[in-house]
Order: sequence, then structure tokens, then C-alpha cells
Amino acid sequence: MTDSQDLFEASGQPPLGPTGRLMPHIPEPSPPQPGGRALVLAMCNQKGGVGKTTTVINLGAALAETGRRVLLVDFDPQGSLTVGLGFNAHELELSVYHLLMDGDVRLPDVLLHTRTANLDLLPSNIDLSAAEMRLVTEVGREQALARVLRPVLADYDVILVDCQPSLGLLAVNALTAANGVIIPLECEYFALRGVALLQETIEKVRERTNFDLQIVGLLGTMYDGRTLHAREVLQTLVEGWGDTVFHTVIRRTVKFSDSTVAGEPILSYAPASAGSESYRQLAREVLARCPGA
Repeated sequence: MTDSQDLFEASGQPPLGPTGRLMPHIPEPSPPQPGGRALVLAMCNQKGGVGKTTTVINLGAALAETGRRVLLVDFDPQGSLTVGLGFNAHELELSVYHLLMDGDVRLPDVLLHTRTANLDLLPSNIDLSAAEMRLVTEVGREQALARVLRPVLADYDVILVDCQPSLGLLAVNALTAANGVIIPLECEYFALRGVALLQETIEKVRERTNFDLQIVGLLGTMYDGRTLHAREVLQTLVEGWGDTVFHTVIRRTVKFSDSTVAGEPILSYAPASAGSESYRQLAREVLARCPGA
């Protein structure tokens, strides 16, 4: 029995989680309700290498495990989400770019089915980098992604958008199309510095193009509890953002890299691993914060 379990039995209180707060009971999600519209979540942070794509892949797979129909949107010209799900981004005939810029292309023409049940993908590659320049002169340029997704909102329960590491027009499109934002943050000092700028961008989008946009939560990633630095960063995050920070924390493990090489989520690559359990818990926490999804 662990120390936290001993504490729980002695005090009758839930143990402290990695964020230093009491770990609440996160209920198992109820089955998805038919007839609704998809919850659209943007995975956003202008800093690269913080676990956005890893989180989109594995949160998507965890949500799919609950029976939800999930669509992943690769909205990064690097195409990391596409590659991470086992597709060759350089061999795509059609991608998100064509949906944005070619009125004759329809979403089913671009859609790819992954090896995970209930998990689909709109792929991307370097072509998408040209969209930002071309959209500048378009009327309603911030609404381009929302227009693309509108016809399939009834076909999915959750849509996750993997944003590029910038705060340019593509990111604004993702935020405009979304109901909520999840902000992954690597548990190191430099990751904290850009949160204020990202929050400012979210506020501008809320004021101008998407009045209902909400921050669903901040997610600590690449956490190594053995280091004082990581613990202090997570503590600072909680002090600044309070309960907006998810109780779930994603710890460092080599299995994330291994599953990316294998082109599949960690939930199918190593279903019993700690990483898989963390994303299952995150899926429950996201659904608890977003009733009706």
C-alpha cells in the first residue's frame, strides 16, 4: 500500500495529487448522447515541444475508448499529428489545406480513418503553410476552419484541433472554431513565460470572433516529479491559475516516443502503461468539465 493510500485510510480524505491539491473523484463518463453537436477543443500553445500533438493523439484515443466519435484535425504545417498516427504526410493527395482553399473539395474527400475505432483524422502537411498567406486577403478569414467543420459537427462527439506553435492566423482560426481551449505546458520555467501572451490572444478572440470561447484547462506535461524544478513549476502554475489546472499530469516516459514511431496512440501500443492511464484520467476530467460532450 502506498503512503497516499495510508493517508487516505487514516484521514478519510482523498490523497494529494501531483499538483499539490486533493485529488477529487473523477467519475466514469456516461455514454455519449445522440443527436448533439460536437465539442470542438483547440490544443494550443505558441511554444513548441510541450506535448500538444502527443496529447491530441492520446486524449483522442482515450475519448474514443468511451464510445465517442472523435475527429482529430492536424492544423500544423509540420504534419506531426498525421505522422504520429502512421500516415505519410508527404504522400497526401488532399489535406486540410485543400479544404480551406478549394471550394470543390469536401471533408469526406480528405478524411482518413485511423487504426483506432471511432478515431478519424483530417491530415496536414507543409502545404498548409501557404494557407496563412492566402487567407489574409479572404473575407471572414478567421472563420475558415469553422466553415470546414460545420457540416460534420453532428457526425462527431468531440473534435480536437492540433494547433501549430505560433499565434498566427491558423491559431486564430482554430480558436474561432473551438468551444474551448486546452493548454499543454511542459513543466519547465520557459513554458510559463508564454502563457500570459496566449491568454491575451484568447481574450482577443473571445472579444472579436468567438464570444463563448472558454479555457477548459491547463495541462502539465513531461513532468518528472523527482526534480525540484518540475515540482516548483507545477506549484507556480497552480498558484497562478488555481482550479483551471487539470488534476491530471502527464509524466515523462519513453513509451510516448516509442508509440509515435509505431504510428499509434500509447493506449493501443502500451495499454497498461502509466501514460495510458494518465490520458484515460484526462479524458474523464475533460468530459467532467464539458457536460454534454
